[in-house]
Amino acid sequence: MSKVAILTDSNSGITQADSKELGIFVVPMPFYIDGNLYYEDIDLTQDEFYEKLTKGGEITTSMPIAGNLMDLWTKLLEDYDEIVYIPMSSGLSSSMATAKMLAEDFDGRIVVVDNQRISVTQKLSALEAKKLADMGKSAKEICDALMEIKSLSTIYITVDTLEYLKKGGRLTPAVAAIGSLLKIKPVLSIYGEKLDKYSMARTMKQAKQIMIDALKKDIKNVIKTDNIDDVVISIAHTQNQEAAEKFREELLEDFPVKEIWIDPLSLSVSCHIGPGALACTVTKKLIEIN
Repeated sequence: MSKVAILTDSNSGITQADSKELGIFVVPMPFYIDGNLYYEDIDLTQDEFYEKLTKGGEITTSMPIAGNLMDLWTKLLEDYDEIVYIPMSSGLSSSMATAKMLAEDFDGRIVVVDNQRISVTQKLSALEAKKLADMGKSAKEICDALMEIKSLSTIYITVDTLEYLKKGGRLTPAVAAIGSLLKIKPVLSIYGEKLDKYSMARTMKQAKQIMIDALKKDIKNVIKTDNIDDVVISIAHTQNQEAAEKFREELLEDFPVKEIWIDPLSLSVSCHIGPGALACTVTKKLIEIN
């Protein structure tokens, strides 16, 4: 039986501490802040990141450094036969394409999964992959299972401020200025490869209702099920834990699932949307992980 290591990156929200407990390996994402290199959860905490972001720090995201990634793969292959690597969505970063290219030098022992996940949905994929590995599945079998439900996941995000979308070039300054003046809250969606505008709301209450209605529609039309046990619903946020917990109570009224995770949104997404954001996701369940 092949011994398979499961590897993801810190965009999944799996911390270095969690990784030891879960038996899932995590590549820390690099960030350049005012020209200095930091690694998420190594020498850059969530609080430090937001402090630098809100003080106007110049933050740029970066893909994992190729040499670091290859060194980690080589080290893991001393103890494992194969590696399943689940990076962030190829639509949000070029790190996926780079990883696939680098994996060509490892004689098929590295399988890179391009199932276009980020944040809590990426975490779910890593947890499901680990369960499959523990059941004795090969790297290819795990990849095939994850890819089979690749398109059955959606994310909706509402932001507290338009400042960071403007800064990242996703809104023109004029639109951002009008939006801020009218207190408009955009609802963004991530489906497949793209982060796009989904709708607009005047209040956070209205934005949350738009997201709840979108999840209901996606369960029916994207995941195509009437059984709530077929899906996993999660919440992500940017420095907004209290609001996230309140949102969980509201979601549970509409979606009677066993549990709804709450996790901080990945820093790679957070730097484009700023603090105070709320997100919710629905994903087809591949396997029971509890």
